[in-house]
Amino acid sequence: MEKLQKMILEKSVVIFSKNSCCMSHTIKTLFLDLGVNPTIYELDEINRGKEIEHALAQLGCSPTVPVVFIGGQLVGGANQVMSLHLNRSLIPMLKRAGALWL
Repeated sequence: MEKLQKMILEKSVVIFSKNSCCMSHTIKTLFLDLGVNPTIYELDEINRGKEIEHALAQLGCSPTVPVVFIGGQLVGGANQVMSLHLNRSLIPMLKRAGALWL
């Protein structure tokens, strides 16, 4: 869990993903299209990916990918991110975290 906390605080936007997950691809594409440069951890490619996935589940993340943290705070998965984007709350949140300068 301590390793997970360090990863979450590493950058203003952190995405936990899997290459095999289509929703992970959608979320990564959204952030990149917005001009955000997130740290992306592909849990199916990194060492201890299963351990990190288990720690995300302990935080209440279900499903465990994609999971997005902005400014060190859990935003949630694809549904939560897309809801924020559609109600125009995502960009202000990214600006407050210093991840976007529009």
